[in-house]
Amino acid sequence: MADNIALLLERGFAALTRGASQEAADCCRRALAIDPKCIEAHFLVGLVANARGDARTAASAFGSVTRLEPGHAAAWAQLARVFMLSGQPRRADQALAHARAIGTSDPTVLDTLGSVHTLLGDQPAAVECYTRAVAARPDHVPFQINLANAHIFLGNQARAKAALDAALQLDPRNPQAHWLLSTLVTARDHRHLETLETLVQRTPDNQSLAFLHYAAGKEHEDLEEWPEAFTSFAAGAHARRQTIEFDEAAEVATFAALEQTLTEDWFARAGRGHDRPGPIFVVGQPRTGTTLVERIISSHSMVHSAGELQQFRLSIRRLVGIPSKARLTPEIIVAAAKVDPEQLGEAYLRAVATQRGDTPYFVDKLPPNYLFLPLIASALPQARIVHLTRNPMDACFASFKQLFADAYPHSYDQAEMARHYLRYHRLMQTWHARLPGRIIDIGYEDLVADLEPHARRLIEAVGLPWEDGCLEFHRQAQAVTTASAVQVREPAHTRSVGRWRRYEAQLAPMRAVLGAGGLSV
Repeated sequence: MADNIALLLERGFAALTRGASQEAADCCRRALAIDPKCIEAHFLVGLVANARGDARTAASAFGSVTRLEPGHAAAWAQLARVFMLSGQPRRADQALAHARAIGTSDPTVLDTLGSVHTLLGDQPAAVECYTRAVAARPDHVPFQINLANAHIFLGNQARAKAALDAALQLDPRNPQAHWLLSTLVTARDHRHLETLETLVQRTPDNQSLAFLHYAAGKEHEDLEEWPEAFTSFAAGAHARRQTIEFDEAAEVATFAALEQTLTEDWFARAGRGHDRPGPIFVVGQPRTGTTLVERIISSHSMVHSAGELQQFRLSIRRLVGIPSKARLTPEIIVAAAKVDPEQLGEAYLRAVATQRGDTPYFVDKLPPNYLFLPLIASALPQARIVHLTRNPMDACFASFKQLFADAYPHSYDQAEMARHYLRYHRLMQTWHARLPGRIIDIGYEDLVADLEPHARRLIEAVGLPWEDGCLEFHRQAQAVTTASAVQVREPAHTRSVGRWRRYEAQLAPMRAVLGAGGLSV
């Protein structure tokens, strides 16, 4: 019987490695039918659920492992990761404490712990875990890449490059390592570009091609080779678009539901929220200066940067209790409007307790929180809301030429990007009308052209006394985990203002959609 279970588990792990999750799940089911207390079978169930994005099953499976074997560090680490990804940082922190108390030298477990620390915003701890994982398995490329990412977040560019160089020594064709290297280093010649172009010819899969094309686009821009840069960005966007789904009709329905549900009448009847100061929300489109503004505000001695938190949306999801793989649906919006605002405010502040720091105020810089502004204003009446604005073409093009990890699926097609922007723009006009005086607009172009007066206005608008350190945001040691991790380590500049005009002819489809929607560029 034991031999049968061992064989089933061997087959199950092998199936999961090659992406055959259903076969792996069948092996788990058969193994647990033989022995319902088989620890490795429960662990494999959790891994299969992770692969399928089924957080509930994953948490249950890893929880079963920890009950059967409380000293199973790998299960506690996986449990911490599941809790973090499902927006439960307090439970993640508890699971993380168990894993660290048990201790481990297993590089795979250390890598998982590093990812949890990254999600919690503790980049120094993440670097420690990734460094130990690399020391134990210096020949494993993914560990080197994770270590490089953590160093990038902390602004340790030399160490990040060393990790990427090590990864490329091991795997000279690794597309993610090449892409990260291109974001880290300003190209001065064509040497790396020639390598990228050779790899493109030898690479069949779209995921890898997206990394390589975006890397080439960035380096062509460094060299001011504008036509070649756009060709690479467009090729990267096309490749990435083949690997993800974007349901535009569902987005249209969601935006309509927001406008129709969170009305002025609703706001007047919603009731009093959790009347505690602290949160400063920075919202808008990505790549519009949200990270720059976050760094300016969080350079203040009374403010902590909590990063890009999913907790407001996830607090809504937990309170409404509607199961859905989609992040937001009309049904969830209608249910959210019926939630007690004070309960929502309390739930959010509980959820961010481990990430908000010890200062009186903290910045939650998740750009898509603009969707929830009436709910935020109702649940947290003392919260400050800062909204970044930018020229529509620069904003849309900045997203189009950025390879995102797991967000903004509309950004890989010019027309889809522009139509999304029109929906966002209309929604923000609606929120301004319904929440007079609650939203602080900051123009990216104004801010970078004349930093001090606009930074002073920003700090005053969020209710803080001025500190000269807010002008030295680029000297902050605090981690940055966004696409702007490298750029915000330098002073404010205007190099990106009007950048879209370098590609005016190629961006005609985007401009046509924006113009038809009534937006002047």
